[in-house]
Amino acid sequence: MITVAVVDDDSELREILANWIESSDGFACVGSYSDAESAMARLPKIPPDVALVDINMPGQSGIDCVKELKQKIPDTQFVMLTVYEDSDHIFDALAVGATGYLLKDTPPEAILDSIAEVHAGGSPMTTNIARKVVQSLRRPQSERNPADELTKRENEVLMLLAQGFLYKEIADNLGITYQTVNTHIRRIYEKLQVHSRSQAVALFAKIPKL
Repeated sequence: MITVAVVDDDSELREILANWIESSDGFACVGSYSDAESAMARLPKIPPDVALVDINMPGQSGIDCVKELKQKIPDTQFVMLTVYEDSDHIFDALAVGATGYLLKDTPPEAILDSIAEVHAGGSPMTTNIARKVVQSLRRPQSERNPADELTKRENEVLMLLAQGFLYKEIADNLGITYQTVNTHIRRIYEKLQVHSRSQAVALFAKIPKL
């Protein structure tokens, strides 16, 4: 059973999501919150496996919410569910610990699939969001900063991480062992001085602010 919390100030959407999750086999909605403050106060007491978080809410933003909660409940996976698809919001969310990024027009069935995917170790993203991430990783070498320290193979591994591949899928794609993938990722984290997949991807991308 995958436990899920929903954090969104849109009461109608929040109720629809909560009911959809609760009525689906293998899922349970264990929390529904209308603002970041409520989620930050209550989720640490009953940490869900996955939290769907809106960005634009009254008071503190969803990005602030994820930033604080990721430190308190690091095992919870956070997926942004939002209308924002600009680079600033995407990489700000990834930098604070979000593991997935979906737009609100994503069909309910796809949202459930994404919850299962992130719980299994993936990084679900709406197609055009994933494209922005990949495009950012393909910028000219002169524009990159932390990635200068990575080897060619480490860059290949990080590129696949950004596209949401699981460790085993990366190993199969590159023709290397699962253990070798783990070694590469550990070295990537050390070189970039980060502690999670999403932080590594965000730092590597390092989109300039507009």
